[in-house]
Amino acid sequence: MQLGIDSETGVLRSVLLCRPDNYQWIPTNDIARRTLQSQQPPAHAAFEHQYDELVSALQGAGVECRYLEPDPHLPYQVYTRDSSQMTPWGPAITQLERPQRRGEIAAILAFYRELAGDPWRIATAGMVEGGDIHIIRPGLLAIGHSGGRTDEAGARQFAGWFREAGWQTRLVPFPEHFLHLDVIFSMVTDGLALACTDVLDDDFVDWLDSHGIRIIPVSYREAMMDMACNVLALGDDRVVSPAHSARVNEAMRAEGVTVIDPDLRLFAHGGGSVHCMTMPLVRDSLA
Repeated sequence: MQLGIDSETGVLRSVLLCRPDNYQWIPTNDIARRTLQSQQPPAHAAFEHQYDELVSALQGAGVECRYLEPDPHLPYQVYTRDSSQMTPWGPAITQLERPQRRGEIAAILAFYRELAGDPWRIATAGMVEGGDIHIIRPGLLAIGHSGGRTDEAGARQFAGWFREAGWQTRLVPFPEHFLHLDVIFSMVTDGLALACTDVLDDDFVDWLDSHGIRIIPVSYREAMMDMACNVLALGDDRVVSPAHSARVNEAMRAEGVTVIDPDLRLFAHGGGSVHCMTMPLVRDSLA
């Protein structure tokens, strides 16, 4: 199978998922800690039901769904975005920061080796996670670093691989409180993004504008409480976005975007949403 993507918004053909067989809220981020202080976890069947809505949305959009083997010791394995990053040259294995997630490397390596052989690159300098990596379009890469999930050393190594191939890269610093860059920024179409402009540096917003990317502003509360920036572009002006992000979904529809909106509130309460739960394996090239 020929794996590869050169953007966040080309038509999505195949995606990597992991069933939530072992999913539970664990206090590894500010969002999950707040959730655990305020409510009891639901019956596990509720997680399964919402996950099935996501799978149905993807399959209904013509996306092939492939799966990691769930490990009972890895409750956050469902967030497949972080343990690898697909590139134009094949998969890169990232370096996970949280001790509770480091074991995810075994399943991700086994998956890629069975599907397509050895990965293209393996991160070795610092920490870098897929939620901070945005392959915006051919030749344009942004990587967030907070000193937490991704540090500057890890971001620079990853960006360096793309610069060697002639890409323009941008490192985006942000406060660790926000976990990953995809909590406060995600692409919707090739020329449209969601962004928490109250948090992101003006220089980064200006950089996006210089590349013809308009922004739908998302508030701090929407970003942190609803994971409203955390969407998955399907290509052809379509996006998967959680149903509870009602205002942001309507703003995207007003831009002519088709919004598919499964209920993913329980996963948002754990600190992740649709972007976190999906790693694109194959997209149509925008080149």
